[in-house]
Amino acid sequence: MPHRSSGLPGLPRALRVALLLLSPAPLALLPASAVWAQTTERITLSGTVRDAAGQPLEQVGVGVEGQPGGTVTDSKGRFSLQVPRTGRPAVLVARSLRYRAQRLPVVLSEDRTELSLTLQTDSRTLGNVTVRARTDEADTREQVSMIRLDPRTAKVLPSPFGDFNAILKTLPGVQSTNELTSTYSVRGGNYDENLVYVNGIEIYRPFLVTTAQQEGLSFVNPDLVNKVEFSTGGWQPKYGDKLSSVLSIDYKQPTKFAASATGSLVGGAMHVEATSPGKRLSYLAGIRYKNATYVLSSLNQAQGGYNPTFYDGQAYLNANLGPKGNEDRTSLGVLATFAHNDYRFTPESGQATFSTATNQATRLFIVYQGRERMQYDMAQGGLSLKHNFSPRLQGEVLGGLVYSRELEYRDVEASYSLADINRDPTSRDFGQAVRQRAVGKRFDHSRNTLQAAIATAEARARWTPGSRNTVRFGVKTGRERIEDVLNEYSFADSADFVPDARRTRLVADLDLQSTRTQGYAQHTIELDSLRTLTYGVRAHWWSVNQQLVVSPRVQYSFIPRSRPNHSYKVAAGVYYQPPFYRELRDQQGSRPTPGSPLLVEARLNPELRAQRSMHFIVGNEIRFQQYGRPFRFTGEAYFKYMTDVVPYDVDNVRLRYFAKNLATAYAAGADFRVGGEFVNGAESWFTLGVLTTRENLQGDSLNLFEPNRVGADSLVGREAKGYIRRPQDQRLNFGIFFQDHLPNNPSVRGYVNSVFGTGLPFSPPNNEQERGTTKLTRAYWRVDLGFSKVLTLNTEPDRRLGRLESLWLGLEVLNVLARNNVAGYSYVQDLNGRTYAVPNYLSQRLVNLRVIARF
Repeated sequence: MPHRSSGLPGLPRALRVALLLLSPAPLALLPASAVWAQTTERITLSGTVRDAAGQPLEQVGVGVEGQPGGTVTDSKGRFSLQVPRTGRPAVLVARSLRYRAQRLPVVLSEDRTELSLTLQTDSRTLGNVTVRARTDEADTREQVSMIRLDPRTAKVLPSPFGDFNAILKTLPGVQSTNELTSTYSVRGGNYDENLVYVNGIEIYRPFLVTTAQQEGLSFVNPDLVNKVEFSTGGWQPKYGDKLSSVLSIDYKQPTKFAASATGSLVGGAMHVEATSPGKRLSYLAGIRYKNATYVLSSLNQAQGGYNPTFYDGQAYLNANLGPKGNEDRTSLGVLATFAHNDYRFTPESGQATFSTATNQATRLFIVYQGRERMQYDMAQGGLSLKHNFSPRLQGEVLGGLVYSRELEYRDVEASYSLADINRDPTSRDFGQAVRQRAVGKRFDHSRNTLQAAIATAEARARWTPGSRNTVRFGVKTGRERIEDVLNEYSFADSADFVPDARRTRLVADLDLQSTRTQGYAQHTIELDSLRTLTYGVRAHWWSVNQQLVVSPRVQYSFIPRSRPNHSYKVAAGVYYQPPFYRELRDQQGSRPTPGSPLLVEARLNPELRAQRSMHFIVGNEIRFQQYGRPFRFTGEAYFKYMTDVVPYDVDNVRLRYFAKNLATAYAAGADFRVGGEFVNGAESWFTLGVLTTRENLQGDSLNLFEPNRVGADSLVGREAKGYIRRPQDQRLNFGIFFQDHLPNNPSVRGYVNSVFGTGLPFSPPNNEQERGTTKLTRAYWRVDLGFSKVLTLNTEPDRRLGRLESLWLGLEVLNVLARNNVAGYSYVQDLNGRTYAVPNYLSQRLVNLRVIARF
């Protein structure tokens, strides 16, 4: 078979190893029959393969020249190879695409467990200025809906804040219609249905964030991350209990000093990584700062004094505690993070132009008094103690702790007026407000605080009883306490008086304490070199509702012998999402307090059951070459059937749950992605997603009207709605990440980041009649452009400590089409009680500068 660089990582194990060991140069030289004839006694050669930066390399072929067989490294760069004991000198060879082969002389007389090989980048590659997705470097063909990403791409991807999650929004099945937020939905789910792990420790996000402007940074700091895996469905039992996706992050384990500094018009970042002289101790740390004033000042909905300050810090320490010569047999990892989000806003004025149901252009003018302050402080930490009991059995103990303190203070009075717009192009007042039609006021007050503390402990293990079998199992328990104090009220005044229907006050003093216990077991078996089966089960018990849920899951993949560049995957499983605090609390409050009809007390529903989703997925992956360069096409079709669904409405980035298991639902669609080197040495991709998701609520209905004698409509009855569109029912989404460089000068590059999504359903709050029916937001379409130049570059491996390695300068034009995308709607009423949906527009065209220095 010819050597094809695009297909090599996904070939069957035996064939992949053979190609890596036998091409491009022939290996000499000792006839295999002579070796095997001498002895059948075996010895073990094991060790680690790293790149020039000291990072572990996976899927590297390792073997002995002249001998049959071989192996490939795992995700930590480790390999273990059994060879005949000959007592003679031999050469151990490691090969991988884009690296020069490494040869290490060995004597095949006894076990060797401390071998170390370092691969240098091939001179034919583009080196430090090349940005590649890791999807082509790792074999993900045996896992359904799994994508591996290069976190460094986030450093060059043009986006308002440089968040890593901007990459996710260009992937198939991922939906987002707001560039100011790091939240995302996957295949019709919501933001709360996504799992995030760092080195196996689950990560949480703030509870009270209500708008994208209040958000800080996404958790992922790309300077610290080594590997990112993202699954959009059908994941294995080792991952936890959510309905939509898993984002799994592995931090680096440095082997030498490195550092970087980043600066832009919206913030900056710094990071450092190093090891102790004996290499037993390594650490990395990073801090980030974001001030969104520059971006938020482009919002034409509300003008005023913005003072948003966000910063975070993360550190990871790894200590090898094993005996000399086998230091990594026992290792201890310690993770510490904190994040501070402080959003302060003193609104002054604003306006928005929109069309009413009668196609009348209307303009809203607002004058504000008061201010808002939202602060979210979160600290998370964890430790991981790993021990290799034997080459076949590894164990790990993890502990985690989360503390969050959040507050929302708001006192804002808005005086507004509505006016008609002159739409006669021949008039001198064309486009101007010509008739004021309504005036009113709205006042919002809140004093909300929340404290959350979560502690977890987990034990898990990996057992490989044979070369084709891997068993994983684990158990986890955790204790949660959440204290929530609500005190908020609002009223609307349209004619110097406030009807009762426009006055509400929501209060609560809630204290939720609970215990969760989880466990899983899964078995992966390579049926042969072309077929892989993974099956297992997961269980979850929660003390509040006393519910035990059991989730069986299975995946199967195979590669046709006649088409080794193709792989086919199927998966099915039951996925539960036991309630967390947000689902339990009705955002609208419970029934009015007796004796005080305007006072609504929010309560928790301890009887709420876990939501259930059954996933069915089929997929195909094709690796091919075009123009002499590697490409990959993936396509998947999925169907999710959901029961015990807790309905919700979306208000900007706040989810308003009904706090009851009221619905059944489904999501069906298909995702497609084609990626590769459209330009030599520059990884790009195009994605397309098609989706429909609907739900059927118990007891919801539509009013039926018919004309009466005087021409008005009269209510004549009601009928059940049946299945209606869910809030994240985005029928079509399209994403692009494309990069290019000047011919023969890859230090000058251009980037395109584009996301398109069709409109989403919306309706006024507490309006059962219109919920999930025909009203849709405008389609979201955003294009960001970027240009960069590497001003200096130093790749000498023996550079002095602190010496500048590269200086990267970038220019970004954000929202280059100046499109007025809509984040959501505010609702105002006139004297007659008519409600108007006023769009809240997102950021306008902006220019941003960024500088990245690496040491």
